[in-house]
Amino acid sequence: MASPSTAIFALVIALACAATSANERFTATRWTPAHATFYGDETAAETMGGACGYGNLYATGYGTNTAALSTTLFKDGYGCGTCYQIRCAGSPWCYRGSPSITITATNLCPPNWAQDSNAGGWCNPPRTHFDLSKPAFMRMAQWRAGIVPVVYRRVPCVRRGGLRFALQGNAYWLLAFVMNVAGAGDVAEVAVRSGGAWVRMGHNWGASYQAFAQLGGRALSFRVTSYTTRQTVVAADVAPANWCLGLTYQARVNFS
Repeated sequence: MASPSTAIFALVIALACAATSANERFTATRWTPAHATFYGDETAAETMGGACGYGNLYATGYGTNTAALSTTLFKDGYGCGTCYQIRCAGSPWCYRGSPSITITATNLCPPNWAQDSNAGGWCNPPRTHFDLSKPAFMRMAQWRAGIVPVVYRRVPCVRRGGLRFALQGNAYWLLAFVMNVAGAGDVAEVAVRSGGAWVRMGHNWGASYQAFAQLGGRALSFRVTSYTTRQTVVAADVAPANWCLGLTYQARVNFS
């Protein structure tokens, strides 16, 4: 299945209005122990794409401060876009002062049932584990360690600009990748409207949502609900009436 990185990346700023629920905004959680490894090399080339479907992480704004999550944290894709603050803790490989890094979840670290959970199967359930990009890992510990104990907490995601919707599909099927999500960073539900009633989009995989409907010829609005806070944002007329598949459209609204 195509991802946003395979299409021309065009960013269109659109007027939008917001409506949020009465739920409180997302706040940082308590520190919790876990472990972290890394994958790929210093270029972070192997982290591009990933199970969330964000494509080229430079083009979509995530850069190299990213991680693949174990299934416990990935939550069948509903963990995509969440943000974590991580510190190396209790290892001689930690840098002095245990500096923290802040990363975004962009990929899945799958289980490895051929190996014991404490000897190579680091992402086997029910372990909470972070497989970081190598540049991110190297900001908190020496890479030769391979694996280090850490403490982590979820933190609000700070994003520039509004929600982004990368559109794929065909005349009868719309696939939208929801990106650049602030606040809790995650998405539970998406609905789309093209001049008529709201059409609920099903969760396809990662951060993508789909609708089997003919929606062309009119401006698209999206209603997005956070998985964690249940806040809802309505981005009206994000994509103009002449919207095209293969483009990414940005709203002026986001979660707080």
